[in-house]
Amino acid sequence: MSNVSPSGPPMAASPLTRAVLEIDEYASGLGWDQPARLFALVDTAQLRSQEPGLAAQLGLDADEAAAPLTPIEQDEIPADRPLDEFLATVAWPDAVAGCAMTVERLMLPPSAEASVPEGLDEARLAKWVADHPDRQEVRMTVAVLRNGARESALRLREKDSATEVLTGADLVPGLADALAATFES
Repeated sequence: MSNVSPSGPPMAASPLTRAVLEIDEYASGLGWDQPARLFALVDTAQLRSQEPGLAAQLGLDADEAAAPLTPIEQDEIPADRPLDEFLATVAWPDAVAGCAMTVERLMLPPSAEASVPEGLDEARLAKWVADHPDRQEVRMTVAVLRNGARESALRLREKDSATEVLTGADLVPGLADALAATFES
């Protein structure tokens, strides 16, 4: 995945926010109904000096305006495994400054929580949410750094535009916690 072009998402103040928006833009280009994707976040300058061949392959060899963090997509996540179980098996080498994940989910407004039937197992609850008239499809991109910094971007399918992406550090705390745990030894 290459860096954001001038026509990409707006420049963000934080390198982590820029990386999250770059990944969101990349995922947006792939369309909806995609599997979850995992990314390593590496320091661009370090990548250039330690892995010049890879940096050249990613188009980072001569671009002085490159973002400080470069997202590198990892192998496909097994579809037959829950994300929390998969993430529990992930460990990163020291050269990885952070990681990010993009995942699509169905979401209900808070007003729908009171009407959730009691006693549903996970499969029946998922079906109930999928059939709910107020459900919304959302793509969540969550990133964490080794130092604890977090950032998220949310994009609703019904408002699928770069100008409608919501960002914030605490939008998806459960996924951020699971990603942060991949850096604990």
